[in-house]
Amino acid sequence: MDRGSTLFLKAAILFIGIPVLAVCIFGLSRLHPDSPYWALPELANLQYPILIGMYLAMIPFFIALYQTLKLLSYIDRNEAFSESSVKALKNIKYCAIAISILYVLEMPFLYLLTKADDAPGILIGLFVIFASLVVAVFAAVLQRLLQDAIQIKAENDLIV
Repeated sequence: MDRGSTLFLKAAILFIGIPVLAVCIFGLSRLHPDSPYWALPELANLQYPILIGMYLAMIPFFIALYQTLKLLSYIDRNEAFSESSVKALKNIKYCAIAISILYVLEMPFLYLLTKADDAPGILIGLFVIFASLVVAVFAAVLQRLLQDAIQIKAENDLIV
């Protein structure tokens, strides 16, 4: 298979991961508890649940990116139809589901943030939930197709 397409996808994964890592390091640290933004009494109790939820969601996000890079390396080595590819897709699916669950748990706090400050917290939370569920469904479909293809390949190898 042409390595250019997988190289492009690996670069795209890195270009997705680098800004998210920058937000983790610099962006979310601006939401520090000593910031004057959190001085409002309505927001005082929301800072820690929101920050904890966002940082916890970053863990499965980066695990999913790593599993995607592993899957692309399997494709480069012509091991796309292997159990390790199925396992990588299963891990991506579980990470996407974990992100959705974390943001569903975060939604009450985002609602309170929206209520207190007119921030688009609910829309952002719903977008993250929907996008990660789409990724989970897509990974589940690919996992099932790959398992079926591996099974068909194994049956054909036994026939010949």
